[in-house]
Amino acid sequence: MGTATARRVALVGGGFSTDEDGLLDDWLLTHARSPRPKVCFVPTASGDAPAYIDRFLHAFTSRDCEPSVLPLFRRELDDESLRTFLLGQDVVYVGGGNTANLLAVWRAHGVDRLLREAHAHGTLLCGISAGANCWADGSHTDSFGPLTYLQDGLGLLPGSVCPHYDSEPGRRTSYRHAVATGMLPAGWAVEDGVGALFTDGHLGEAVTRSREARLYRVRADAHDQVHEEALPCRLLAN
Repeated sequence: MGTATARRVALVGGGFSTDEDGLLDDWLLTHARSPRPKVCFVPTASGDAPAYIDRFLHAFTSRDCEPSVLPLFRRELDDESLRTFLLGQDVVYVGGGNTANLLAVWRAHGVDRLLREAHAHGTLLCGISAGANCWADGSHTDSFGPLTYLQDGLGLLPGSVCPHYDSEPGRRTSYRHAVATGMLPAGWAVEDGVGALFTDGHLGEAVTRSREARLYRVRADAHDQVHEEALPCRLLAN
């Protein structure tokens, strides 16, 4: 009997778009299934912003991998080619921006279904901000202007996600309120500088590029009281 393929999702509080040291991106690549992985950047949430794409290519061209980009606002691949391309990737790295718009565009092009298929076949799915939110059942977002909850996502990671937990005013209070009131299920709050790897829906590893940054498990009890647990993170070395 064959061994079931591990289904993996990584939440990234940083990476090439914000960090100079490259520690989180290097950490991600150590979890790719190939020694020279194919890494596809998906910049949908930013509207395929050219400067964002350039930063990705600059950061990953120098690494031992095969970087590529999937644009959807000026799509180049037909349905069959798109499926072949995405299922051939070892890592799909989703950029930040607007979570709600990201999900809508993916569904219009069938990318959501293809990512589910890639996930089932062992592709590492990861991302920052909106690119972390999208994998969960729901998320905390500013997609609609003010901070609020989004009861939507691909559901590949059970629960909810809140990015920028320490760096954006109001994030912590607003997310805790959403969990306390049941607007979002229990979930994972990611401070900038943290990486979290989940296998088959369970946290397998948490790392940090700074001694202060943390990953939190946030949940409500039967009395609607919120409990926030700081989880151990391994410090990445320069």
